This record gives sequence, structure tokens and C-alpha cells, in this order.
Amino acid sequence: MTPRIDNPQNLFPAGLKAMVALETALHQTGLDPVLLELVKLRASQINGCAHCIHMHTTALRRRGVEEMKLYLLTAWRESSLFTPRERAAIGWAEALTRVAETGAPDAEYTDLAFEFTEEEQVQLTYAIGAINVWNRLQVGFRTGHPVDAREAA
Repeated sequence: MTPRIDNPQNLFPAGLKAMVALETALHQTGLDPVLLELVKLRASQINGCAHCIHMHTTALRRRGVEEMKLYLLTAWRESSLFTPRERAAIGWAEALTRVAETGAPDAEYTDLAFEFTEEEQVQLTYAIGAINVWNRLQVGFRTGHPVDAREAA
């Protein structure tokens, strides 16, 4: 894959600064970091963002998340590995990532509202919006994922 623009973030530093500030604020919310990474990974899977899938899978592995949970994220509805809170967050992430198709259904919101306070709902929605922006930047400009030196040999 050939990048369309090298280092697009350098061409709009104010945009990058705003996105980094949002990410910093999100990590200060008290939402579980694993939950946030799972949501980011699921949105990235839907959007086909290899760069972000690589990043969030790596982050989850570093946090000790079992490989099988990562493998089954695409089939989370059929897996017993996800907590009710994770299910609500992942369902909301899917609904908002596919908002043109789903219209953010009441059923997904009901599940979210049962598991999260209103403040957490807003924080999680910002996180979902942010990952969708990152995905569009990476996919749109064809940013590749890092390659492990062992894979390049």
C-alpha cells in the first residue's frame, strides 16, 4: 500500500493537537482503559483500518487481554468472553460507527444507559467519535501499520 500523503498530521498540526488533547481527556475520565481499547479496536475493524487495528490489538495484548478475546471481538454477540458493560459499549460503538445504516437504535442505547452513567455515555461517545476520525485519516491517506522486523525478513 502506498501512502497518499506522507505525515498528514504535519500538514495540520492544530488538528493533531486537538485530537491528542481529546485522547488525553478521554484517558483521564476513569473509563476502563481495556474497555476503551476494545471499543477502538471494534470500530477500527468495522472501518478496515489496519493501522489502528494493529495499534489497539497491541495495546490490548500489553494490558494482558487474552488472545481469544481479541479473536472473538468480531463475533462478540456470540461469545461469552465479554462482560455486560463491554457488550453495551461495543454495541454502541458499532451503532455509531455505522450510524448511516443504524440511526443509533434505541435498543443499543438502552443497553448503554443500563451499564453507564450519563457522564460515561457522553465520554464513551466522544471516544467512538474520535476513533472514527482517526480511522478515516489512516484509511483515507493509506497509512500503513508498523511491520515487525521478523515479518519483513
